[in-house]
Amino acid sequence: MERANALFGRRVMLRGLQVSDFEQWSEVRTRCGEWLTRWEPQRLLNQPDVATDRDAFAIRCSARQRERQLGTGYGFGIFVDGSFCGEINLSSIQRGPFQNAYVGYWIDERWAGQGLMPESLVVAAHHAFEDLHLHRIQVSIIPRNHASRRVVDKLGLRNEGTALRYLEINGVWEDHVRYAMTAEEWEERRGELEGAWL
Repeated sequence: MERANALFGRRVMLRGLQVSDFEQWSEVRTRCGEWLTRWEPQRLLNQPDVATDRDAFAIRCSARQRERQLGTGYGFGIFVDGSFCGEINLSSIQRGPFQNAYVGYWIDERWAGQGLMPESLVVAAHHAFEDLHLHRIQVSIIPRNHASRRVVDKLGLRNEGTALRYLEINGVWEDHVRYAMTAEEWEERRGELEGAWL
């Protein structure tokens, strides 16, 4: 599933974003801006807009590469037949007794509803458990974000309850439903998940 720093599913390829991806990334982020930003933290004042500023995007790519080198995060662009269609990230990786990663994802509105994100999440879970040897991954989703919740529901991730005012999203402290999977659950369900999605 892993070849030359890329991860592969049935239809998707996941790989780290590069500065050469800026035009595709910028087009998607600009076109889908309103659809995406309601679920994201606000951009800080006086901070360049990564969606339109190539230098800011280059800095973002460098930061993600540094996280990869340190083993604290693995950010992936999602590509289908060479077309960029979203991102999925394993972030804030903690070792020691926790062995956990937080998973975040988004997809181009044009590609939504085609099963690409569940497939990408299974690819990322395989990487987290089989290659990085993490014990747990977790996804936190605003309760009314039905599209994102459908992804974890399709995969049967365990609902661990709602964390009140968990993250500041678009200027408001929002509750988040927390979903998780442990290595034991992955081991038990790996064949089913990979058979269905990969």
